[in-house]
Amino acid sequence: MHPPRALVRLLLPLLALLAMAPARGAPLCSSDGQPMPRRLVERFLSADCATCWTTRPAPLPAGAVPIDWIVPSAQGDDAPLAAAAYRDGAERLAALQHPPPARSTEVRHALARRAPVRLRVAHGVPLGGYVGASIHVQPQAPLAAGPWTLWLLLAEAVPAGTAGTPVARTLARNLLVTRWDQPAAGQGFAESRPLGIPEGSDPQRLQVIGWVQDGQGRVLAAARSRCPPERAGKQAP
Repeated sequence: MHPPRALVRLLLPLLALLAMAPARGAPLCSSDGQPMPRRLVERFLSADCATCWTTRPAPLPAGAVPIDWIVPSAQGDDAPLAAAAYRDGAERLAALQHPPPARSTEVRHALARRAPVRLRVAHGVPLGGYVGASIHVQPQAPLAAGPWTLWLLLAEAVPAGTAGTPVARTLARNLLVTRWDQPAAGQGFAESRPLGIPEGSDPQRLQVIGWVQDGQGRVLAAARSRCPPERAGKQAP
């Protein structure tokens, strides 16, 4: 059960601050010190297709960060995978100009070896059904004019052999999309928000994944959080 809305409003500033607390030594999860992903692999599954979840997908290339989106279907709550289906998946497909899959589809993005931006993502500890999360981008080379788009995804790491999946999955749970309007001016950009944790999620398996897209929709950089040793034992890799 979520807390009353009045309490949530009071907690929102605190949750946002928790996402930026590494300087205070809090045990937060961030992309600091992690290798930059070489590829972003988005796997879209229709909520109608239960076997798409239980079937082994194509192998991931080296250095890839996967995301598993479950896309709502016309069956609504009666679809087999409806409990984990969110409109974020449909919105992401629309942004990629892909139609909803009848069963499943996959989109792969190859990232530049030398990204023109430095990207950092982080999240704090779950609190009251929310988790504070942040994304920060800083230009490393001259950039074309915006607007660019920053995507920050709250995801759940589902280990292989659990919940019916034969492979480890990174299940999309919540999404923040924001615009970066002045990359050409060399100015960085940061956003911190509390993200709601959907019912049925395991808070100990949460992570955040961020990526940057230019005005043509190309994914130029991505980052994924990882927990420090004092929390890593409680969270799936």
